[in-house]
Amino acid sequence: MEIHLNRVDYVQVGVTSQKTMRLLPALGKRATQKVAIADHDGILTCFGMKKGEAVPVFKTLPGQKISRLDLGGAVGTPQEKIFVCSGSQVRGFTKKGKQFLTFEANLTETINAMHVSGADLFVCASYIYNYYCDCKDQDYYLSGDKINDITCLSSENLTRPVPVLACQDRVLRVLQGSELAYDVEVRGPPSVLELYNKDGGEEILYGTTDGKIGLVQIGERSATTKWEIDNDKKKGGILCIDTYDIIGDGVNDILVGRDDGTVEVYGFDSNSEPTLRFEHVLTESVTSIQGGCVGKESYDEVLTATYTGWVTGLTTEPQKAEAGPGDEVRMSKETQSKVEALRAELEQLQVEVLQGREQYQQISQSSTAVSAVPIFSINDKFTLCQDDASYSLTLEVQTAIDNLLLQSDVPIDLLDVDKNSAVVSFSECDSEQPNGNFLLATYRCQANTTRLELKIRSIEGQYGTLQAYITPRLQPKTCQVRQYQIKPLSLHQRTHSLDQERPMNRLSLVGQFSFAEIHSWVVFCLPEVPEKTPAGEGITFYFHNTFLGTQLEASYCKGEGHFRSDNISTISILSDVLSKEATKKKINLNISYDIDDDSVSHTLKMIHPKLECQLLLARKVQLIDALKELQVHEGNADFLIPEYRKILDESANLLEEYKKQPAHLERLYGMITDLFIDKFKFKGQNVKTKVSSLLEILDNYDLNSLLDFFNEA
Repeated sequence: MEIHLNRVDYVQVGVTSQKTMRLLPALGKRATQKVAIADHDGILTCFGMKKGEAVPVFKTLPGQKISRLDLGGAVGTPQEKIFVCSGSQVRGFTKKGKQFLTFEANLTETINAMHVSGADLFVCASYIYNYYCDCKDQDYYLSGDKINDITCLSSENLTRPVPVLACQDRVLRVLQGSELAYDVEVRGPPSVLELYNKDGGEEILYGTTDGKIGLVQIGERSATTKWEIDNDKKKGGILCIDTYDIIGDGVNDILVGRDDGTVEVYGFDSNSEPTLRFEHVLTESVTSIQGGCVGKESYDEVLTATYTGWVTGLTTEPQKAEAGPGDEVRMSKETQSKVEALRAELEQLQVEVLQGREQYQQISQSSTAVSAVPIFSINDKFTLCQDDASYSLTLEVQTAIDNLLLQSDVPIDLLDVDKNSAVVSFSECDSEQPNGNFLLATYRCQANTTRLELKIRSIEGQYGTLQAYITPRLQPKTCQVRQYQIKPLSLHQRTHSLDQERPMNRLSLVGQFSFAEIHSWVVFCLPEVPEKTPAGEGITFYFHNTFLGTQLEASYCKGEGHFRSDNISTISILSDVLSKEATKKKINLNISYDIDDDSVSHTLKMIHPKLECQLLLARKVQLIDALKELQVHEGNADFLIPEYRKILDESANLLEEYKKQPAHLERLYGMITDLFIDKFKFKGQNVKTKVSSLLEILDNYDLNSLLDFFNEA
C-alpha cells in the first residue's frame, strides 16, 4: 500500500540539534497535538495550530544551547512534561511553560543524550553515563568509546529497566546497574536509538551514521538482531527515528530522518519485513521526526524539524485541487486574507532590511565604529565510507553558502558526487615548497545552497591536514575555517574480529612511554580510535583496510606495543610514524619486526581482482573514441565483433564509472610499488632502481609474472 503525503511548512526557530522536537500527547482521540521544539539559542518553543496558523503556547527566554529534549511524567499518566538539557543542566517544564525542575548533573562535559522515564533520568556525556532516580545519583558507567544516544527498555519480561547505549565503535552496550551486561555488534556506528513500542517492550530500532537501520531484541543476557536494512542507494546517515501508524493498517510504521534531508516511511509486508512506502527529500538535514496529528484533527502526519529550525509536516490531508490551464483560480476569503497579510508582512520586512542596511553603513563609517563579524553556525561531518574507501565531507550552514575553498597539504583525489551542483575550479599548486599545497579547489554554489557534500580519497602513508574555508552569503563578508586530519592509515576502519588464518607481520615497540602516550600515537595514526585513553592497563583494537581488505591488530599498554598486519606496507607506515612521534617526545624505542614472506603474495592476490578490473575498464575506455569514429565512418556498428559493439553500447556507463574513479589505476600501481619497496626495506635492501622494471610488468599485467618478480628481485 503506497501513501501520499503533502508538505506543509509551519514555523522556523533557531538552529536545532538532533532529537530536540517532540509532540505532546493529544487531549482527545484524533485531536491535534502541540509541538515542543528547542534550539541552539536556548529557546524552548511550544506551539499549536489554530485555523491553519501556528499559535505559540509558550516560549522561554534565550540561554545556553539546548542539546536534547525529551518528554516525561509520572508512570501511568500522559507524558506531557518537557525536559531539556543545556550544558550539564537538565530543566523541566509543564505543558503550559512553567519551570518546575532545575537539576545540575555535575558532569564536566556537555550532556549529549538523555532519556526520561517516570522518576528516572538517564544522561550521557561523550564517554560518561549517569542514572538518577528522583535527582539522586544511582549508577555510573565509563564507556570505551563515544556515546551517541541512549534509551531504556522496560517490560514485563525484564526484572529491571535496561539502559542501552549507542557507541561510536559499532556497538550497542547493554548495562546492568553500573556494569556492562553485554554488548551487541552492529554494522555501522549507531547514531540514534528508539524504542519500537513506546509503551514498553524489548525491541530497539537503531540507525547508523552510514545510513543503515536495524531492529534488535534485547534480553537480560543476550540480544537478537531481527532485521537490518542496508543503505544500497548511498543515502545520508540516520539522525532520527520514530514509530507511528501513518499508513493506518494497525501496525506501527518506521519514520526515518537522514542527514541528507531524506524523509522515509517504512511499512511492513505480509512477512513482517520492512518495505519503503514513502520518500520525500528536504533541502537540509532532518534532526527530529515524529508521527502524530498537528495541522488538522483526524489527519495524521509526519512532522520533521530540520537543521536550520524549520518545522515541516508531511500530512495525509489532501491538497485542494490546483487550477488547470484556462481555469479561474478561486480563493476562499480566508485564503485571500492570509495572502494579503503575508504580502503586508513581506513589505514591512523589506523596509526594515533597507533601514537596517542604511543604519549599518552609517555606523561602520563613523569614527567610533567597531568591527563586528556575523556569526553563523556550521554542521560538518567527515567520515570514512566503507563501500568505496573514500571520505565524505558534509558541510551544512544555516544560511546560503557563497563559496567553499578546499586546501590540502597532502595528496588527495576529489571524487564526483551526483548530489553536488556547485561549480568547481582548481588552482595550480606548488607542492615542492615547504608547507606547499597539493590541492586548492574552489566550489561556487548556486543561490540557495545550504548543504554541500564532497568525496575525497586519500593515500595511506601520506598524512596532513585538509582545510575548508566556508564563506556564506552574508554582509559584511566573513569566512569560517574547518580542519580535518588525514591520518597515516586513513583508510582503516574499526572492526571487532580478525581472520587468524592469514599470514601476519609483526611490529613490536618497547620503551619508557606511558599508556596515555602510546594511545595518543595510535589516535594520530588511525581513524575511529577514541581520543580518551581507555580504562584499564592495556587495550586491543582491530581494523580492516576498506580499500584492500587487509587487516590490522593494535595491542598496547604502558611500555610496550604490538602491531600485527597481513600487509607489510601497513607495518612500514606504523613503524615510520611511531618512531617519529617517539623522537618528538625524546623517547628511545626498541623496535623489532617479524616479517612473514607469504604475506606479500597474499596481499598481491587481494589486489589482483581490483587491478584486473581497473585495467579492463581503462582498456575499454581507451577504445571508445576509436570505435565511435569507425561507427560514424561506416554508418553503423554492425561490422564490429560483439565485444566491441558491447563497448559502444555501454560507453556512457563506462565513461561515467571511469570518471568516478580518477587515478584509481595509479593508486593500485602505487600500492604494489610501496609493497615491493617495503618488502626489501625490512631485509635491509634498497630496490628503488628496480621500480621501472616492476612498472613494465604492471603495464603487461599477469599475476604469476608479478609474483615471480617479487620472489626473484
